[in-house]
Amino acid sequence: MPAPLEMIDEPIRPAVAGVGGQLAPPYKDGLNEAQLEAVDALDGPVLVLAGAGTGKTRVLTTRLAHLLSLGKARPWEILSVTFTNRAAAEMKERVSRIIGQAVEGWWLGTFHALGARILRAHAEVVGLKPNFTILDADDQLRLLKQVMDGKDIDDKKWPARALLNEIQRWKDRGLTPDKVTGEDAAYADGAAQEIYVDYQARLLALNAADFGDLLLHCLTLFTEDSEILASYQNKFRYILVDEYQDTNVAQYLWLRLLAAEHSNIFCVGDDDQTNYNWRGAEVGNI
Repeated sequence: MPAPLEMIDEPIRPAVAGVGGQLAPPYKDGLNEAQLEAVDALDGPVLVLAGAGTGKTRVLTTRLAHLLSLGKARPWEILSVTFTNRAAAEMKERVSRIIGQAVEGWWLGTFHALGARILRAHAEVVGLKPNFTILDADDQLRLLKQVMDGKDIDDKKWPARALLNEIQRWKDRGLTPDKVTGEDAAYADGAAQEIYVDYQARLLALNAADFGDLLLHCLTLFTEDSEILASYQNKFRYILVDEYQDTNVAQYLWLRLLAAEHSNIFCVGDDDQTNYNWRGAEVGNI
C-alpha cells in the first residue's frame, strides 16, 4: 500500500493544468496540491490523513464526482461509507450539485445501513427472513434479561446491561459466539458464552437482529458463501470511507473483504481524533 497522503494546510490556489496541459474541470477549482493529489489518485488503495479544517469532506465529494465524470464507475459500482445519516445525505447532495444531476442507485450510507441492505438480500443464509426487525437498545436489554432469567443468573450480581455491552464489544470485534473464549467468557461465572449463544438463538427465533448483527451476519455471509462475496467484490469497483479512524474491527474486516477484488479503496481519517472508542473504534486500523 502506498504511503498515506498528508493533507497539508496551505493557501487555496486556482485550478491547475491537468494531463496534456488541459485545464482541470471546474469542480477542482480551489483545491490545493495535496487535495488534488488525493482526488486524482483514483486506482489502488489510498489513505488520506486529514486533520480538522483541511477540507477532507470536499476531497471526498470531489473524488466521487471525478469518478463519475470520468466514467471510471457507474453510481451503483461505488460504495461510499459515512458514520452518520446526515453526513450521507450531505455527501449525496454535494456530489449531485457538482455534477449537475441527481445520483441514483448509489450505495451510500452508514456501515449499519449498508450492512442491513446487504443482509436483507441474503437473510435466509443466516437464518433470518428479509423482513427481519432491528431491535433498539431497550429491546436488546429486555431480550437478554429473559435469557439470563432462564438460566437463573442473578441480575444484581451480573447486570444484564454490562453483559449486553460485552456482547456488543464482541460483535464489534467480529466475534461470533463460537469464537469467544478464555477471559472474554469469564463474565457471569463463565456462563457468558452460553448466554451469548442463547441470545443469538432468540434473535433468530424472533426474526430479529441487533445493530452489531448487521455487520457480523454480513461477515458470516461473506466468509461462508464465496459466491455472495464475489458478487459484491465485483460490483463495487470503488470504495470510499469517511472518518476511517472511527472504524472497529468488524467494519475493517467488512471493508477488507469487499475491497479484495479491485483494491480501489480510499479512506479519509484523522489519527489524532477518535470519536467512537466506546463503540470499539480501533484507530490502529489506519
